[in-house]
Amino acid sequence: MSTNLSGGCGCGALRYRLRTSPMIVHCCHCRDCQRQTGSAFVINVIIERDNIDLEQGATAVYAMPTDSGRPHDLYRCAECGVTVWSDYGRRRTMVFVRVGTLDEPALLPPDVHIFTRSKLPWVGLPPDVPAFGIFYSSVDEFWPEEARRRRRALGF
Repeated sequence: MSTNLSGGCGCGALRYRLRTSPMIVHCCHCRDCQRQTGSAFVINVIIERDNIDLEQGATAVYAMPTDSGRPHDLYRCAECGVTVWSDYGRRRTMVFVRVGTLDEPALLPPDVHIFTRSKLPWVGLPPDVPAFGIFYSSVDEFWPEEARRRRRALGF
């Protein structure tokens, strides 16, 4: 996989580059993601914040309410407001980059579908990609070893 994945916002003011492959790619069908994106689901790559180079522009942070009550900060282009990544739970070291903001989003298909209990009924899921009604039981059981090592290095 390419380790030079670039992306940006809708107006072009903000540009970023991922310096490494993501730890995992989630397709989330939860109601929070549906409301916040105005779509049926969101696809996020989970990556260390230090592996994102903001090459141009600035972000503005918006705290969003969630059904779980945990904090969820959206990082949006300061000019056009497009969300480019999120910090679920204010971890500060690990973020969820919106795959749709990448220049080539087709390079990062989902590794897993989560919160399919709230999946819209007309969305079909591929039979060869794992899917969970809520969330998988354990990162240690599901994530590849290299991704688990990187996550542990962040203190999780």
